[in-house]
Amino acid sequence: MRPGVARLLPVARAELARRAAAALAAAGAPPPASLGLILSDDRELAELNLAHLGHQGPTDVLSFPMLPPAAFPPHGGQDPDAHRQGASVIPGRQFRLPPGRRTHLGDVIVSVERAIDQAGEGRGGQTGDVAWSARHELRLLVVHGTLHICGWDHADVDERAAMRALEDALMDEVSAGS
Repeated sequence: MRPGVARLLPVARAELARRAAAALAAAGAPPPASLGLILSDDRELAELNLAHLGHQGPTDVLSFPMLPPAAFPPHGGQDPDAHRQGASVIPGRQFRLPPGRRTHLGDVIVSVERAIDQAGEGRGGQTGDVAWSARHELRLLVVHGTLHICGWDHADVDERAAMRALEDALMDEVSAGS
């Protein structure tokens, strides 16, 4: 966690880790696995956004998957060609891991600063027009980024609808549990 981010954090890190674990399970990620969850700020997300996507300015969440989408079970939030292009990719079968080791799925980096601003300005949620707490916004960003790690996307209407439905279900689960 970048210096200064901890004082901004409106939710326990353990709670965010539980949200990521729930998203991994819902997305069919191969157990056991690991996921990096990095809580940062706008400055770092802007640097990463420019370096990796060529986009200027900060964003709320970036995902860096280690496995191709075909490594996860087929789902409606995935490019339909993903399994035709990489059908033979199965986690843990590309190479052998030492006993007790986990497959690292990738890293999710969230701007706590951006989440707080979006929530405070009523620009939260999947549509950017939800007024809710920064706590809920951070939960959503962790779920959203984790689903991207597992091959979920929102590039077209069908993918977006499927991803949003799963995010809604996971957020409802969060709301019921808090």
